Amino acid sequence: MKTSIEIGKIMGIPIKLHITFLLILPVFAWMFTRYDPEFGGFNDVEPVMFRYSLGLAASVLLFACVLLHELGHSYIAKKHGSNISNITLFLFGGVSSMEETPKDPKNELKMAVAGPAVSLLIGSVLIIIHEIFRQESLFLDSPYMRLVWLVGFLNIVLCFFNLIPAFPMDGGRVLRAWLAGKMPYIKATRTAAGIGKMFAIFMGFFGFFYNIMLTLIAFFIYIGASEEEKSTEVNVILEGVKVRDIMSRDVKTVSVDTTVEELVDIMFKYKHMGYPVVDDSKITGMVTFTDVQKVPRENRKNARVSQIMSKELITASEDDDAVSVLKLLTRNDIGRILIKNDDKMIGIVSRTDVLRAVQLLE
Repeated sequence: MKTSIEIGKIMGIPIKLHITFLLILPVFAWMFTRYDPEFGGFNDVEPVMFRYSLGLAASVLLFACVLLHELGHSYIAKKHGSNISNITLFLFGGVSSMEETPKDPKNELKMAVAGPAVSLLIGSVLIIIHEIFRQESLFLDSPYMRLVWLVGFLNIVLCFFNLIPAFPMDGGRVLRAWLAGKMPYIKATRTAAGIGKMFAIFMGFFGFFYNIMLTLIAFFIYIGASEEEKSTEVNVILEGVKVRDIMSRDVKTVSVDTTVEELVDIMFKYKHMGYPVVDDSKITGMVTFTDVQKVPRENRKNARVSQIMSKELITASEDDDAVSVLKLLTRNDIGRILIKNDDKMIGIVSRTDVLRAVQLLE
């Protein structure tokens, strides 16, 4: 199921909206219409449609500022040679998907600080504009000026909340960058992630009694810290490992004329869930158990592998890093990649091969 939709590109980076963002946007709009005027809310604005239009505008502007926050990270990352796969706006903010975390603590520090700096700049400018108009008694208590103040204030909150030293928030990355200057990178990550988890547990406990939204945020922080810790450990463990060191060279193939029923028997016999498909010794596709599941049992006797296989082949070279192949597997959500040398298949790498290598090296 596709959970994100791409709405465009900025600096060559795909911008995506996650389904959770689309669900939370009207909730935020409703919340802003309930706030009192002294907090920048619109609960006294009439007519009702104008009130909800202001609430929706505040929500859209807030998430636009979150996008700018993430673009701040991405700009510095690209400047230091890191590639950004995409930026996705989620339920509780945005995430820049970086293909490789910089190991230089100074570069990571710059990247981590860039996002909050953008939020602080936006918030400061908007609040200064509001104060100038207020002192000049222009548009006094105007709903539009409340909107300016509210978005400015929320950006200030976004800045300082992200600087809390709880991984994987920006403050946690600042902490890891500082620790990485004093200890091995993987140990710095474990320490920063551990602090992030403790913060999430405290926040979740506090939110359980006072605000359930804090508990939800704490849950995402805890999961994010765990995933970042695991990802970093895998990257460090596989450092220097080449595809040739982990690939399977004895590759079982199937013919384009093999029936799906015969393919199921082959899967039972060889215990593999995916096979390259050949036509006169030429690789033409890949067929997996997922493809088999799409064919009704009663049709498997007559259906051919050529009818259900995937023709878009993702390949790698034996000289590639194991980490890069793992990223290819994850990014394309596939279980195996063909390894070719001069257009000739010489092996295959599956997720199992990569995970086995991680376990053995660990």
